[in-house]
Amino acid sequence: MVSLELTLGDITMQRVDAVVNAANTSLLGGGGVDGAIHQAAGPKLLEECKKIGGCPTGEARITQGYDLPAKFVIHTVGPIWRGGTSDENMLLRNCYSNSLKLAAQHDVKSIAFPSISTGVYGFPIAAAAKIALNTVREEIKQPAALERVVFVCFSKSDYTIYEHMLRKTR
Repeated sequence: MVSLELTLGDITMQRVDAVVNAANTSLLGGGGVDGAIHQAAGPKLLEECKKIGGCPTGEARITQGYDLPAKFVIHTVGPIWRGGTSDENMLLRNCYSNSLKLAAQHDVKSIAFPSISTGVYGFPIAAAAKIALNTVREEIKQPAALERVVFVCFSKSDYTIYEHMLRKTR
């Protein structure tokens, strides 16, 4: 049985096998979660990301974690919210699904997710939380090494919404 957890804090400090980075398509760093992960992991992360050559929206790529407590960083590119008319829901589901598939391929036992696309990409937090929780619950039904999934919220308001959705979607 995989445990689902919710925490308020900094994803770069999580003691898990893999942290998920809400990246941009270049994978070369940016603001928010992406910038924090790149800064905490150190310059070797950027060097490895340069070799990957980017990542399309909804897909995921994996790198070493370098100076992070996590062994791996799984980079996924969330959709920019365009009012819900540009397959944003499906693309966000794909972010979680593809990240978990990569985790399974690398025998990851614990993974931490940020709230993908809800910062500067503008995805409504309640809708994003529901998609995140439902997708992860569906994916963890498949046999894998995964034992623990942590949703890491940086703000108290996001945490409250995730907490509500976690109870509501059980």
